[in-house]
Formats: sequence, structure tokens, C-alpha cells
Amino acid sequence: MSTLLIRGGRIVDPANDVDSEGDVWIRDGRVVPAPADPDARADRTIDARGYVVMPGGVDVHSHIAGSKVNAARIMRPEERRGDARAMRRWRDFRSGTIGSVPSSFSTGYLYGGLGYTTAVDAAIPPLGARAAHAEFGDVPLVDKAMLVLMGNNHLVMEAVKSKDRAAVERTVAWLLDSARGFGVKAVNPGGVEQWKQGGARIAGWDDRVDGFDVSPREIVVALAEAVDALGLPHPLHFHGLNLGIAGNWEATLEGMKALQGRRVHMAHIQFHSYGGSPDAPADFSSQVGPLAEFVNAHAGISVDVGQVMFGDTTSMTADGPTGHYLANLTGRKWYNHDVEQEDGCGVSPIEYQDRNFVHAIQWAVGLEWFLRVDDPWRVALSTDHPNGASFRTYPDVIALLMDRNLRDETLARLPEKARERTGLKDLAREYTLSEIAIVTRAGPARILGLAHKGHLGPGADGDVTIYAPDDDRRRMFALPRWVVKGGEVVVDDGELRAAPIGRTLFAEVDVDPAARAALSARLGEAASFHPTNFGLGLEDLSEPLGVRTGARP
Repeated sequence: MSTLLIRGGRIVDPANDVDSEGDVWIRDGRVVPAPADPDARADRTIDARGYVVMPGGVDVHSHIAGSKVNAARIMRPEERRGDARAMRRWRDFRSGTIGSVPSSFSTGYLYGGLGYTTAVDAAIPPLGARAAHAEFGDVPLVDKAMLVLMGNNHLVMEAVKSKDRAAVERTVAWLLDSARGFGVKAVNPGGVEQWKQGGARIAGWDDRVDGFDVSPREIVVALAEAVDALGLPHPLHFHGLNLGIAGNWEATLEGMKALQGRRVHMAHIQFHSYGGSPDAPADFSSQVGPLAEFVNAHAGISVDVGQVMFGDTTSMTADGPTGHYLANLTGRKWYNHDVEQEDGCGVSPIEYQDRNFVHAIQWAVGLEWFLRVDDPWRVALSTDHPNGASFRTYPDVIALLMDRNLRDETLARLPEKARERTGLKDLAREYTLSEIAIVTRAGPARILGLAHKGHLGPGADGDVTIYAPDDDRRRMFALPRWVVKGGEVVVDDGELRAAPIGRTLFAEVDVDPAARAALSARLGEAASFHPTNFGLGLEDLSEPLGVRTGARP
């Protein structure tokens, strides 16, 4: 048995209400209680005295694999230059040319270099799962999981139309099992399918989807109920209507109200929190206040932010209409990737500029969300990588959350009109180290339903990040002193020491054999591919680890 001792560091472990000096023992990849024998020795000891010890980071919403990511890689070959440097020293290339959509192996190195050890791809179409799992096998240092797109799935919408809740549950279970996914994602439910067919844009919760005669409200409520009935660890992961459109906050609030009483995680909430009107872009503004107030009053809702940071990045979304809208708005190149039976993702480069009125408000809206949600356990740090910015900007976001002066300095550079349209200047809150550990680790793990992640108590994964305290919080969180994955030291003083392939997490769901046969037959009637090529087995996954539904690992 291999044993690692992390001795004497300041352990910041909010899941276990710990913020004090102590030791962390890891045996065979898991945290264990300290040995009863005071003379016990570990195979390796890290002297962490004077350092800050946290669990490995957990990213609840990112885009690291699958059809949309590969479409972006094809579209932006200029971003491939410099990938090889990711295999050596992070501090040498953090501001280099890795780009907003790094290669699969560079993604793992970059996450690991920031102290992140788990990442969830938040939008994989069922038909794209096989390729995405193959990519997962090429991503080192982090455990991976995927959320399976179902909000525009033809078979799901047929089941919703039948008003048979059991039929929806059977369809969701079969799709999730076939894709070996971890959770369910709904993106602009019904709206993507309507757009793909050339129909009128869906903007309201009760608009009807041509050819299926269902509404976004009916789809998303049915999916949320199915997720709860199946006991999935993670609630419905929901990307609402009118992403990025001025005035969309009202539709966002209506969606929250429609889902009351059901668990829901609202994705990249920053992009759904705008005032104004599509017909009057000059009225664009922040409307975080009423939305955050509703979240604060309803414990079943969690959010990740989708923080915008200034600079060049790539927009990619399973919301094809939004991708098309953005391309028309910016005039830059655009690509739509239509995956049969579900997806219509749009990909386009974008540069967020601090002198741009709309971009400045988007930046402020994200920070408002962090500062207005009272309970940090229900707000997770994300940039919707790479949509708002690369995940490599997480240290910069952390610095803004911990330092009001830094926020105010940045705010002062923005257009005066933008400063007036947000409430950020009036928010004095500064995050503590414990709160940072919550929004980057403990909270995302709890939101995902992963009891073995995000903390350092006995039974937790032996994933640990050790930081040198620094008043420059960006520098502190950009360059951890040590990173430990599964009890193995993988980063030591900026040097890569090991690059193990992480596990693939998936939900173990029971699928009735008769339902599997019937749904496969229906797929065969509707699709251009043979259904025997659709489902994945465990042999198709890299280091698979099943998580039982209705239970915690």
C-alpha cells in the first residue's frame, strides 16, 4: 500500500468545517484517518507547513470534448501553436499561445497545473458520446464526466408529447445509459430543433415546437421530473431560453418558477440575466438582483456563473440559434454542427473588450452573481469554458472575488454607461479562502452529487492542491506548489511529475430490457445509423467508475 502524508499545512476544507493546521493522510488514492500509531511513517511526506491545503478543484461546467470542441479546433488552427509546451512548465506558457480550445491532452495538463482534478463536459449529444469518450481517454490528470443533451431529442419530445411520465423516464434512462453519461442537460428545449427545421424562433415558455407539438415548459419540467425520479446524483442541468439576448432575465425567472419543487442547476447564469430589449440594444443592463433574490429564497436551485473575462476566446454552444445570432452580430466566421436527433451547435470566435458597452456589462453581471447569492454552496465558479473565457482565467476571477479594490479598479476603466447599468460598484463583499474553496471545490462536488470529491475527510479522493500564501491572489491560485491526484504527486513546483489518465464517471441506471429494445427499434426507424452502433459498453470508456443512481459513492 502506498501512503502519502501532507504534514502541517493550513487545511481549508469547508465540507468538513475545517480551517486549521493539520495533516492529511492518503493511502491507495483515498484520504484515510491518521494512524493510531504516533510513530507511523508514510512512503512520502510533503512538508506543507506555511502552505494552504485544499481539495482538488472541481469544474461543474466546461467544454473539453465532443463535436462542438472539435469543430472549434478545426475552425481555429492558429490556436494549436504551442501545445507541446503544456507538457512541461505551466509558468512558462500561461500567457502563451495555447489558445481558448486546447488539445485534449493539453486540457488535462492545464487543468492539473491550476490544481483542478475533475472536469465535467456540460453538453454532449448522445450520438457524439462515443467520440467524446475516446477524447476523455486522452485527457490526463483530471477525472471526467459528461452531461448528455436531451432537450431537443426527438425521442424525448415524443415521450413528452405522450404525457406518459414513465415513458419519459424510460427514454432518459436509456439515452443516459447508452451514452454512459453522468447527467442530463437541456439546452433551449425545443428551440434548437425548431431553428434547425427553419421554423419561427421560440422565445416563450409556451411556444410550440413544430412537428412535435410540445412546449419548452413541458420538455424541461418532464426532464427535471425524470431526473429526480431516476435518482440521478446531479439535478437537471439547464440552459434556458434566449441565451445572451437583451431582456432575457424575465424568461429566466419564469423558467425558475416553472421548475419550483424540482432540483435544477442553472447553467452559465450570467448569459441569462440581462435587461433591456432585443429591439433596443442601448437599453442593455444587469438584472441580477431579482434573479439572485429568487435563488436565495429557493434552496433547490444552484447556478454556475459563466463569468466573462476580457480577451479573445471561442464561443461554442449547443444552442445553434444563439451561435448564428452571435456570428451575425460580430461578422466573424461561424460554423454550425448539426448532430442528428439532438444537437445544433454554433461555433464562432469572439473577443470581449473592456471598452465595449455590452461586454463590460457582461463582465459585471457575472461578478454580481457571485456577490449577490448569499449561500456560496449554490454558486459555482465557471467561465462556461471557453464561452466567457478560458478556464485558465480562474485565478483572475478568484482575485476579483477576494479583492474589492481590484474590482473597482477594473470597473473604473469600463464605459461610464456600463458602470451605471450594473450594481457592482455597490457590492463590498470579499470572498474568504473558505468561500473560494466552496465555489471551486466543495460546492461543485456537492452540486454534482459526488460525495468522494471536494473535501479531505476519510474516504475522499486523494486529490489535493497545495498553495503558497500570497497577497497576489491571482499568482497564488495560478501556480500551486504541489498538486496531488489520487495520492500521486503530479505537479511539484511548476514541474509535471506524472500524468495519469483520470477516471470517467458515469451514472449507473437501470434500463428495462423491453424498453431498451423498443427504443432501439424506434431509433432505427427514425435515424440514418443502425442502433447497434449507438450504445457504449464499459470497454469504450477510459478508467470507468460508475455512480449508482439514488446513492452516493
